[in-house]
Amino acid sequence: MADNNKEFKPFITADKILPELTFISVISGIVLAIVFGVVNAYLGLKVGMTISASIPAAVVAMSVTRVIMKRDSILESNMVQTIGSAGESLAAGVVFTIPAMFLWSNSVGIDAPSVKFITLVSLFGGVLGIMFMIPLRKAFIVKEHGHLPYPEGTACANVLLAGEEGGEKAKATFAGIGFGAIYKLLTDGFKLFPSKLEVYINKPFNTLIGLDALPAVLSVGFIIGKRIAGFMLAGSLMGWFVIIPLISEFGINSKAIIFPASVAIGKLSSWDIWNAYIKYIGAGAVAFGGIISLIRSIPIIYETIIETIKDYHEIIGGKSTLRTEQDIPLSTIGLTIVFIIFAITVLPSIGIGIVGALLIVIFGFFFAIVSSRIVGLVGSSSNPISGMTIATLIISSLAFKMSCGAGNEVIFAVFTVGAIICIIVAMAGDTSQDLKTGFLVGATPYKQQIGEIIGGVVSALALAGVLVLLNRAWGFGSFELPAPQATLVKLVVEGVMQGNLPWSLIFIGVGIGIVIELLELPILPIAIGLYLPINLTTTIFIGGLIRGVLDCINLDDFEKNGKIDFGILYASGMIAGEGVVGVILALLAVLNIDISVGVNIGSFGTIILFGLLVYMLMRWSLFKKIYKYE
Repeated sequence: MADNNKEFKPFITADKILPELTFISVISGIVLAIVFGVVNAYLGLKVGMTISASIPAAVVAMSVTRVIMKRDSILESNMVQTIGSAGESLAAGVVFTIPAMFLWSNSVGIDAPSVKFITLVSLFGGVLGIMFMIPLRKAFIVKEHGHLPYPEGTACANVLLAGEEGGEKAKATFAGIGFGAIYKLLTDGFKLFPSKLEVYINKPFNTLIGLDALPAVLSVGFIIGKRIAGFMLAGSLMGWFVIIPLISEFGINSKAIIFPASVAIGKLSSWDIWNAYIKYIGAGAVAFGGIISLIRSIPIIYETIIETIKDYHEIIGGKSTLRTEQDIPLSTIGLTIVFIIFAITVLPSIGIGIVGALLIVIFGFFFAIVSSRIVGLVGSSSNPISGMTIATLIISSLAFKMSCGAGNEVIFAVFTVGAIICIIVAMAGDTSQDLKTGFLVGATPYKQQIGEIIGGVVSALALAGVLVLLNRAWGFGSFELPAPQATLVKLVVEGVMQGNLPWSLIFIGVGIGIVIELLELPILPIAIGLYLPINLTTTIFIGGLIRGVLDCINLDDFEKNGKIDFGILYASGMIAGEGVVGVILALLAVLNIDISVGVNIGSFGTIILFGLLVYMLMRWSLFKKIYKYE
């Protein structure tokens, strides 16, 4: 691994200095951070998912800085996408948890969270997520280069490099952008055909199989490869073809223990069983996998911290260091963390006390590590933020209940801890992807880290007002804003505090994790697959299978001649194209602008066009195979 790192050279080497953290890049990035943050907040409340904005931000950044403003610095474009993507990540952490506090407050008749409270929670969680990740950069981004692919981070670098170098590389990337954008516009914009296919199976047991026929999901599978994609699908098959049929078959006359409680299990659909049971089992497996991941990461984390301290002392001693190796000083990181934890502990408006502060330090840092590794393996889109948040809420609820009781103030504190840690997890994952992009293009790490902080702070200020306005306009949990993730968070906290959480499901997940570990299989991809819907992992596996066929071809001779697989570039472009159009469609939804044409060709059209989507990916990988660099 060390040799591979020595051979790797970023696009912009350490001896070259280009404009990076400039007035243009900061202002452009702030605008993108606000736009992506607000739009993704609406999406998260509407459908329970957010768009990973790193790649769309890279496309917009490249367009704005190079095409419109005629700027000639890839590092400046990278800074724009770094700041812009921070808004989306913060939004994911906020909308999955803060609305749960509104729902709970309404149910017990107390005041909902204020703009000031939401701003502080968002700000503290966002900055802590960045600070917790920075000391891990050398361990995960540098030392694990070649082992942790960071799909979105790599895709961002490819987009930026394509705009920089042009030629065949740009052609492959922009062909992917165009096809991904048109496909997304046809399916979710004009609504000519559905983007999801599902086949319900009633005999011999109750389950379903399906796929999300979207370019981004297919491309993520292609980027991460067949092995990891296969493990993810294996986890989903375990859930949908083993556990769901077992629950449906043997619990046919039993009452559902979570949702809906008044209906017999035999009457529940596969999706209801997944929501009521599998997500909890998956959360237990992910939590156990995170513990194992942390234990295995301890040696390299320790080594990295020692090296970071050593590098810091060398800087103090006057020894020069390479630009591409400079992080925010460890002393600054430590003081920032201490200040934020002190503020969280003493501020009456936060109200979590020493117990909550300790939980944030311990589990915030732990899940920052887990999040960074997960997005390195399978990408930010498959990062089970809500799963780690559920695990946090369970532990936090137990700790507060044993030490402080179960009053309204205590429950509010549990929600607050969960919200801050959820934001930490989201921001740590985004920071990892952005630092990977910077590593590949040759950015200055500490400047990128400053950009992350800027994006997080601005988004925190904007999102608080947006959440309050949305709640006043429609109300969380309404038809317009169902807030599915926040509803689940509310159920978990109430379940623990009121003593009716299904612990059996959590420990079933832990048991599954132990079996996977004893079989010496990679636990996190399988646990994530168990947690995610099968229609996502099916499409991911199709993409990974295409990459697997490509990997079977002997590429040694081509690699020795300095050539590249253009399928990666095309896949990166498709993610970018779908992401940009997805953000535009979300903005239109916020403005209540409907662009559907009123014609739907049905699932047949989905099958035909998804087949075309697969063909186009194969055309730029298997059929074209290898191209020379320009």
